[in-house]
Amino acid sequence: MAEKHIVVQGALCKCQFGQVPDKLKVLTHQKEYANDKSASKKLIVTTKEIGAATFEKNTFGNCTKMGGPPPPCKIMVTEWQKFYDKVQLSNGGYIIVEDSKAVCAIAGTPCIEIIDHGQRAEASQQNFKNADKDVQQQINPLVDSEEMYNEQPSGGGQDGAI
Repeated sequence: MAEKHIVVQGALCKCQFGQVPDKLKVLTHQKEYANDKSASKKLIVTTKEIGAATFEKNTFGNCTKMGGPPPPCKIMVTEWQKFYDKVQLSNGGYIIVEDSKAVCAIAGTPCIEIIDHGQRAEASQQNFKNADKDVQQQINPLVDSEEMYNEQPSGGGQDGAI
């Protein structure tokens, strides 16, 4: 089985019957985070994210599933499929992964897919300390990596105040 990313708040989704993507919102918990060093933005999306307020704009444009001139899409997720069922989070839901799909009440099929899982790498001070200094010097020749590595965080009192 190939490695899959956990889907987090802000993940971009699209519907096969819509024209524009929308971003997922997590409303069912405020506890479990992924890929967020400050644990404040990247809530893990679970199977409990269902209903009408699951997305930021709550629309994928016009819904071509309906006959005649396409009416505006009103997202209504009824269930998630192909989720990671080995871990259940505090809200009782299971983790949504990048190949999961959501079923819309209008289409009745798993027509909503994830096109960007939402995780982003966040470099920390420890990443810089662990980096190879020679490689950093080649990538950033204008930065003295040795000097930056040896800098200590200021502890106050640097401006002459006592």
